[in-house]
Amino acid sequence: MNASGTLFVVATPIGNLQDISARAVEVLRSVALIAAEDTRHSARLLREYGIATPLTACHDHNERERSHSLVQRLLAGDDLALISDAGTPLVSDPGFQLVRQAREAGVRVSPVPGPCALIAALSAAGLPSDRFAFEGFLPARSSGRRQRIEALAAEPRTWIIYEAPHRLLECLADLRDLLGGERQVVLAREISKTFETIRGLPLAELHDWVRDDPDQQRGECVLLVEGAPVVSDDSELDSQTLRVLTVLLEELPVKQAAALAARITGVKKNRLYQQALTMQASD
Repeated sequence: MNASGTLFVVATPIGNLQDISARAVEVLRSVALIAAEDTRHSARLLREYGIATPLTACHDHNERERSHSLVQRLLAGDDLALISDAGTPLVSDPGFQLVRQAREAGVRVSPVPGPCALIAALSAAGLPSDRFAFEGFLPARSSGRRQRIEALAAEPRTWIIYEAPHRLLECLADLRDLLGGERQVVLAREISKTFETIRGLPLAELHDWVRDDPDQQRGECVLLVEGAPVVSDDSELDSQTLRVLTVLLEELPVKQAAALAARITGVKKNRLYQQALTMQASD
C-alpha cells in the first residue's frame, strides 16, 4: 500500500510577486497538482516563476465536492498544494473543507508560511500588537455590520477587519457613528503594490479623508481599529462616554441605555447605570 502524500498549504504574494518564498516556489514545482481559488489568476504567478504544475479550481462554490477527489489523490500518494488568489489560504479565503477532510483522512497537512495581509498591516500600523483580534469581513448589509461593530466596541485589543473597496466609506461611517470620531483607525490599502497606502487617523478624519479622495476607495483594504480603553469603576467618566450615555437616555430606558453604552464604550454596565440614575435625578 502506498503512503499518502502531503497537502501543502502555500502562502502566495498579496501584491508584489517577489514576495513569494524560495520554498514556496520549490513546493509548487514539485507537487503533482495545485488546487487554486482562481486558476486564471494563479496562472500569472506560475508563469512568472516558470512553474508548469497543473492547476485545478478549488473555490467557495465547489470546495466541498472537489475536496473528496483531491483527498483521494492524496491517499493514493500524490503531493498536492493549496493556494488562494493572494496571501495565506483559509484566512478569509477558501480551503477549510479541503484541509479538514485531508486531516480527517490521516493525510499530512504542511503549511508553507508567507504573506498574509492582516499580519503585514498589523506590523506597520503602530497600534498595540501584543494581543489582537481578527474579524475578517463584516456583514455586507449595514444593519448586520452595525450590530457586529456594536459587539466589538468594548474590545480592548486591536481588532482587524477586511473590507471591500466599494463598501469602505460606508464601513468607516458606521465605525465613526458607533465608536466615536476620536477612535484611532489605520487604513492599510494595496499592501506591497504600487499604490500602497497606510494611514492612521481618528475615525472622523479618516472617514473624511477617504470620502474626499476616491483613489482611497480602490483595491484591497485592511482596517485596524484601536482597542477600547479599559476604564475602572472608580475613574471619572470621560466626555465621550457621557455624551454616548446622554444620547441613549434620550431614546431608551435607563437599564437599556446603560447596557448599550457599556457595549459601545467598554465602561462597566453598573458604573454607567449609576451614572444614568444620577443624570436623571439632576434633570
